[in-house]
Amino acid sequence: MSQCAAIIAAAGSGERFGATLPKALITLGNRTLIEHAVAALAPIASEIVICAPAGYEKQIQELVGADITVVTGGTTRSDSVRAGIAALTGKNKYVLVHDAARALASTQLAKNVLAALEKGEVAIIPGLELIDTVKSVDAGGHVTSTPDRASLRRVQTPQGFDLEILKKAHSSGANATDDGALVEAIGHKVLIINGEDRALKITTPADLATALSTLGDSSEFRTGVGVDAHAFEEGRELWLAGLHWPNEVGVAGHSDGDVAAHAICDALFAAGQLGDLGSNFGTDKPEYAGASGVTLLKETMQKISSAGYSISNVTVQIIGNRPKLTSRRSEAIATLSAALGGANVSVLATTTDGMGLTGEGRGIAAIASALLIKQG
Repeated sequence: MSQCAAIIAAAGSGERFGATLPKALITLGNRTLIEHAVAALAPIASEIVICAPAGYEKQIQELVGADITVVTGGTTRSDSVRAGIAALTGKNKYVLVHDAARALASTQLAKNVLAALEKGEVAIIPGLELIDTVKSVDAGGHVTSTPDRASLRRVQTPQGFDLEILKKAHSSGANATDDGALVEAIGHKVLIINGEDRALKITTPADLATALSTLGDSSEFRTGVGVDAHAFEEGRELWLAGLHWPNEVGVAGHSDGDVAAHAICDALFAAGQLGDLGSNFGTDKPEYAGASGVTLLKETMQKISSAGYSISNVTVQIIGNRPKLTSRRSEAIATLSAALGGANVSVLATTTDGMGLTGEGRGIAAIASALLIKQG
């Protein structure tokens, strides 16, 4: 093993992604982004420190194993890297600094960075040439100049440094969007080597789609549909989309009767060819009597994960005259998404214009669809 440590900045919130979990915990193929990042660096790094979002340290530790150090990241990227530096043993001469959001950066790219360090360079950054013409603009959006793109690069990670120099660069407490800028600021030369297209930064759902396509034909997509309906029953509380609805009449059922959660479970089971709601949580399984919809969703998530699937997205349409979903839609989406490991979830509602079980006000129903990804 080389004299190389690694720090993975993984404290990003994922707000631009629209997820309810931190970006590092979003799934890509059959792994989270942080697991992909660790897998790329593990073959060459003798120690790895992950800078995790506050409150998610334990969850990330369970994902990556006890051999990897997990610390709480900071409010900025530079703060996170400083926390990572402080957690290093100091036994290694070199350090790679990587972003969990660049989950598909290859082990070979990391090896190329390390090789340049071992040849005597003190700071290495992978980068790509620009394809588009670049314009510099003023505050009003007017062009002030057209830089020569031949001299410009789009920088990536992992970036490599002499550890003592990186420590000195961060000692001022300054912030920068990449560590190379801090090393430049203290007077050291930074070498750019060829990066790779697959090391894109995953920031938006569109980036995730690009990353999925980069994984290639090894990804298998499966779709499923689920339906559930329950009649209202006086004396029971109403649970719907993982939420309690006070002052509403509940529904009959073996569990809590959450039709939205149950329909999603069925859609996921169908997509993964893992049976259905009845075969997994039916009346012949007394341990699920009265179980909440959230509990069943979490159990379903475990089953599909064990089968090698990750969730691309889930949509559920609730059908009924009541309750009115509009004021709690965001809450429902957040609750369902959290139960499914941060998956993308859409929640809709409609009525049947007075027809049938739901239209006549005798019950409530839901239809769900799910898209799963299985990594070959």
